[in-house]
Amino acid sequence: MKIYRKPFASEPLFPFQFVYRDKKSPERELPDHLHDQYEFFYVYTGKATFFIDQKLYDIKAGDLLLVPGNSIHRSFQDAQDPVTSTAVFFAPNFVSVDDIGESYSSLRCFDLARKRKRYRLELDKPLRLATEEAMERMREELENKAVGYRHAVNLLLQQWLLLINRHMNSLLEDDGDESGIGPQWMKDVLHYIAAHPASDLGLAALAKQASVTGAHFSRVFKQITGMNVTDYVNAKRVVLAKEQLLASDDNVSLIAERCGFESLPHFHRVFKKLTGTTPASYRRG
Repeated sequence: MKIYRKPFASEPLFPFQFVYRDKKSPERELPDHLHDQYEFFYVYTGKATFFIDQKLYDIKAGDLLLVPGNSIHRSFQDAQDPVTSTAVFFAPNFVSVDDIGESYSSLRCFDLARKRKRYRLELDKPLRLATEEAMERMREELENKAVGYRHAVNLLLQQWLLLINRHMNSLLEDDGDESGIGPQWMKDVLHYIAAHPASDLGLAALAKQASVTGAHFSRVFKQITGMNVTDYVNAKRVVLAKEQLLASDDNVSLIAERCGFESLPHFHRVFKKLTGTTPASYRRG
């Protein structure tokens, strides 16, 4: 299964999109996909399994999923009780503020989620109510379009992010693994792929490392992640390459080698297929 890159039609000056109280169904769910924008996914009712990065979560009412930009993810809806949810998408620059003498970042909750590999928050009742109220007020502003509605949406999002960040700080002492889905050897393999992008990450090599047959590995991998090994590894390598293209001035060929691509043409081909642009164009943009 190929990785789908979700496009956004939001304006450059207002990089914000909102899908409010959407009733999901297995037939309408996107396949494995990623996007540059950050995403909150809040569940009102229903049940589903959510895959993000290297984890699977059984999600339910009151859960909030934090999806950092360029993270591979998808949901598998319960056929009998699919979720009703609100999804909030925004670009990092939408919530950036000038330095006012305090070491605080609005995106800290996403940074912590990525660092700790924990993307689900089970909200208590006060935070659930605050979350639902913030989303309802955003919906009203976007529908009414009164003077200053874009500023209002931005302020509501910033205030909500502050609540989530403070909640995340209160949970820092709890570093347990909240994902109990899938065999341990598969969790180890997913961590290995993330930590060793330039290694041999073919099906045979990974199955050998996990001490299982190639057929069994392939079957379980597809069941857990929703994609085959090659597509998953390529997507992870492209995500890493995107980060390095923006964070360093290293030449493209060095980044391609560091991220595990067998050649520069192969890197260009895979990168453009997944992102819709070339590495050099992505860096310039």
